[in-house]
This record gives sequence, C-alpha cells and structure tokens, in this order.
Amino acid sequence: MNPEISTPATGTTELVQRLSATPRGARLARRLTSHQLASWGYPHDGDPSHTAQLIVAELASNAVTHGRVPGRDFELRLVLLPQKGTLRIEVSDARGDRPLRFLDGRPEDEGGRGLVVVFVLSARWGVAERAVGKTVWAELPLNPRQRSRTRPGTVRPCPRRPAPEG
Repeated sequence: MNPEISTPATGTTELVQRLSATPRGARLARRLTSHQLASWGYPHDGDPSHTAQLIVAELASNAVTHGRVPGRDFELRLVLLPQKGTLRIEVSDARGDRPLRFLDGRPEDEGGRGLVVVFVLSARWGVAERAVGKTVWAELPLNPRQRSRTRPGTVRPCPRRPAPEG
C-alpha cells in the first residue's frame, strides 16, 4: 500500500490510493484521509479532518457495499486545492450504475441516507463516469467560515459540535 502523492505545477497536492473493496479497505480509506490531512497541516482532531473522514467513510462504504465488483479495488483520491481553500474527495468503483436517489427514501427505511451526509457536509458533490465504473466526488471547504456556492448563506460545521445558537 504505497499511496501516490504528487504536487503538480498547478499548485495542487494529491494522494491517490487503490484499496480492496472490503470493509477493511473502507476503514483504511478513512484512516488514510486523517493521516494525509494531518501531513497537509489539518490536525486529526480538527473540523476539516473529521468532516473529510465522514465523507470518505460514506463514499468508501458505498463503493464497497454497492459498487463492488469481485476482483476489483476501489480508488480514493484526495486533492488539496490551496488556492480555493478546498479539499476534493473522489472515490471510484468498478460499477457504472449511478448511486441510488438519496432523497426518495421513506422515514421507515433502514438505509439510503448516507449520501444525505455527503450532501449536507460538502459544498458540492456529484458523480462522473469513467471508462470502467464511476467516481463519486465531493468538495469540502477547509476554512470553517467559507460559505457554500451552491446553497448561499449556509455554513457546514462539523457535526461533532453543536451548531451555534442564533
């Protein structure tokens, strides 16, 4: 497990790692995210790290549960965009079908709410096709005061802390 880390001329820094499409691979993706963000200056116990870990955990879990093709890995890609103050998270799997529509569930359903977490915590997210499979991506503002461009006036605090009153 040797992640590829590069710093292209564009000023971005990225990590790319293929992981086994197993629950262990999903756990490793979350831990790798925490360690990589710490190496980029975002401490393990900070809001950006916790929020990124939640997003990666959900996307990796989906890749393992719904996107798994026997014998195929999934890929985690983290791209630090310092000029935008953003972390782009990408999880690619080998299944080409789109994620389930996440807002069509019923309250009594036991599953199907995971992408709501991604929707709430990220500034933007989406799905991109690949030659084999798909990539589900999310962009996370690293500055806690940075506002969402897609939903003006909202700030996404890390869910481990209560929202400010007022």
